Amino acid sequence: MSLSLTTDTLEAPVTIANRFVSARREARALSDFPGQIPSTMTFAYDVQESALEQWPAKPAGWKVGRIADDIASALGDNRLSGPIFESMITSAGTAPITVPVIVGGFAAVEAEFVFRIGHDAEPNRTSYDADSALALADGLYFGIEMAGSPLSTINDLGPTVVASDFGNNFGLIIGGPVEAWKDRHDASLVCETFVDGQSVGRGDASGVPGGPVGALAWLAGHLARRGRPLLKGQWVSTGAVTGIHRIGPGQTAEVVFEGLGRLHLNTIAAQAAA
Repeated sequence: MSLSLTTDTLEAPVTIANRFVSARREARALSDFPGQIPSTMTFAYDVQESALEQWPAKPAGWKVGRIADDIASALGDNRLSGPIFESMITSAGTAPITVPVIVGGFAAVEAEFVFRIGHDAEPNRTSYDADSALALADGLYFGIEMAGSPLSTINDLGPTVVASDFGNNFGLIIGGPVEAWKDRHDASLVCETFVDGQSVGRGDASGVPGGPVGALAWLAGHLARRGRPLLKGQWVSTGAVTGIHRIGPGQTAEVVFEGLGRLHLNTIAAQAAA
């Protein structure tokens, strides 16, 4: 993706990206968007691409987020994406997972269903239907996407801001597999989220537009157009099922996936990278 100045900003994407990357690595909160807010998704992904060039690891997965219907048409898309890095992917066991969050930044728990990619996607294929998308995957898992950003108001500022900062992703917790996943109806994938012991949301995978496979199909085409086709072994977190639930340092969360299992986490204050 080419990176250049555009008419809606006085700064290059690399400048904004550098500020986001520095704040993430220093675990330092940002009080405002570090530049002029992008008015297009194209410029937002230019920022994200610049940040990916500066980050010391390649994506081991990708998240998909929803763009609200009332603004999707103006932005030309109803979903957005962001990278997930291997160092921030955890396989859950029986003990709670400890998750760092940036003090003063944004952090949230999202109950999600997660595909594992079984083989490399065709680099030049940019359109997928449900069947061709499912053919990319070799398993479906339950999990928690940890949303997170140095910017405390990231979700209030709109999808271009979210896309600019790695899609507001701060990690992924992988639970167990969904057995017979190709035969399951989306409405049968039910879960409930608790923060500090209180229920904050309940839903099922049919609440994600097109279900998890719809998110996978969108992402496969989207990433191919960016020159980053999905690769074998990557994870795809397909969208929040019970909502986006804010959480801060010292809190706990649990997600119960009916008939599948449950995941627990504790949060602590993030520390600057060494």
